[in-house]
Amino acid sequence: KHTQSGLDLLDRYIKFVKERSEIEQNYAKQLRNLTKKYAKRGNREDQDCKFSNHASFQEILNELNDYAGQRELIAENLITGICVDLLKKLQDFKQERKMHLADVKKAQQNLESSFKHLENTKKRYAKEWAEAEKASQQAEKAECEVYATKVDVEKAKQHAHARTHTAEECRNDYAAELQKYNKEQNNHYYTDIPQLLNKLQGMDERRIRSLADGYCKFSDIEKKVLPIISKCLEGISAAGTKVNEKQDSILVIEQHKSGFEPPADVDFEDYSQGIKSATSESSLNPPKVRGLIWPFSKKHKLCSDLKQQLNKCSQKDFLKHRIPQTLTPLSSCFITFVSEALEKMKGVYEQNPQMGDPSSLEPRILEMTKDMGRLRGELAKYETWLSEALGGEESPFPVNNNTEYGTSMSSRVTHDPDANIYAEFDEEFDEIESPIGQCTALYSFEGNSEGTVSIKEGELLSIMEEDKGDGWMRVLRASGDEGYIPSSYVKLAS
Repeated sequence: KHTQSGLDLLDRYIKFVKERSEIEQNYAKQLRNLTKKYAKRGNREDQDCKFSNHASFQEILNELNDYAGQRELIAENLITGICVDLLKKLQDFKQERKMHLADVKKAQQNLESSFKHLENTKKRYAKEWAEAEKASQQAEKAECEVYATKVDVEKAKQHAHARTHTAEECRNDYAAELQKYNKEQNNHYYTDIPQLLNKLQGMDERRIRSLADGYCKFSDIEKKVLPIISKCLEGISAAGTKVNEKQDSILVIEQHKSGFEPPADVDFEDYSQGIKSATSESSLNPPKVRGLIWPFSKKHKLCSDLKQQLNKCSQKDFLKHRIPQTLTPLSSCFITFVSEALEKMKGVYEQNPQMGDPSSLEPRILEMTKDMGRLRGELAKYETWLSEALGGEESPFPVNNNTEYGTSMSSRVTHDPDANIYAEFDEEFDEIESPIGQCTALYSFEGNSEGTVSIKEGELLSIMEEDKGDGWMRVLRASGDEGYIPSSYVKLAS
């Protein structure tokens, strides 16, 4: 009963650790969903991240995501380090206990069988002795009778002698059996049973030691990740200390300063003289509304009258910054690469219709043509504004109005905006895989399982696949080794 109670406790502890692991998994999942929900999205939030309070919040979300990874690691180690080991030992203990109890039962059955045999020998001895006594009495009675013949007397004596001899043999058998039983009983209670109880005791002590080790591992598993968790919490605190309200205010001023000149004082119009002042720039005509700027008006946008309201200095600064941004996508070799790729794919599809539909590529070609046209239009507009701002001087950014690519491409496409060719495009270029970022290893990691890779602390790694919410990311080492590592073990390069 005691050993069964111990095994029940071991089974309860295994279930307890499993439920704790599930709690950790759900907690980590909820944390990841939370960070994903509040992570930055879109260009607007990218702009806001220039401010320290916005950037610190993003750092807090990143640290919290790493913290969630450590909770997942705790859950995984609880299963592999405690549950799997104790579950195997529990099965072994159950099998061993069953074997020991079977040995005890067998020994008990052997002793009971020997006792029954002793009882049977004893009963036989008692029966034979009673028959011998009865035969002796009959022989004495026959000898005393007057009418008994000598033959009858001899016959009664012989029968009594035979019975007595049989009783003596049964007596000897009973004595031998009794001696044998006492020896077996002594061996049973002083040797066999103590040995079996010692085995059960040893098994139970090993069960207790295994349970105690499980108790310690329950704490040690979390202690091992405490340094990383502490770093995550320190990172959150550091993100809070990085917030600089003064610097954020300066950034806001730099971002939104317009360079507008305040309007001049309104001249006094003296209508009592009946003559309009020749030098006054004010007149009965009301001033243009756009000459007044109301920064807090919801209907007014500072960018809407950029050409008219910016002074020459702010115009130059803005346009000199904007034109290179517009030229960059026009001069990028990526457009050439994509256009050539689409043309090659279309040619392959035309020669081999079974590989794909050539018309499915036309929406993408049309989209690229529209983008090129839009960018060229913006560039021409900004170039004109810059020329005016420079007072007719030659622009440092010559406009390339060559639309040969756009014309040649647009002449071969049909309008089908609902078509989707991204899947086919990705399939053609799956072989060309380039890193999507860089990261630095915060800790060393031994990649012992299949698909993982070992890294060293401080090592610079190339990110091939981002964390998809499971706490792992695929990286490429400088040596060429590639595999998965825990996302919380690295820091993304800024």
